[in-house]
Amino acid sequence: MAREVQKVVCYVVEEGHLLVFTHDAVPMTEAGVQVPAGSIEPGETPEEAAVRELFEETGRRGRMARGIGTQYYDLRPTRDEIAVRHYVHLSMDEADVTERWAAGETDPSHGGASVTWTCWWMPLVDAHVLAAGFGGLLGTMLEEGTAP
Repeated sequence: MAREVQKVVCYVVEEGHLLVFTHDAVPMTEAGVQVPAGSIEPGETPEEAAVRELFEETGRRGRMARGIGTQYYDLRPTRDEIAVRHYVHLSMDEADVTERWAAGETDPSHGGASVTWTCWWMPLVDAHVLAAGFGGLLGTMLEEGTAP
């Protein structure tokens, strides 16, 4: 039986754009377009984890708008895990939706070499291309009128 792992998924929306990233050294066919996301640490709320993950993965600070919902995502056969994904809507002060910037991890939690990616702003109308089911609750967020 696959174990459940608590995760957070960050939807940062500004001016009709969603903050996304693509890996620099991993082919698009393997990693796709992603949003900031990661594990919820013991004692941490999904909202706290979202603010932390956003900073760790993009180098940018965000603020909580609200929780959107939870969804289960089966990671098998890649990993014997079920991700219990808590989707959170955030915003950033002074976001420039034309900007692209480099980010990454020098000490990835899974071990191994450092990884880099490029952060950028995707128009929401194109967000159907998000990898690994990350777009799962975008429609819910938009239906509830929490994003432009």
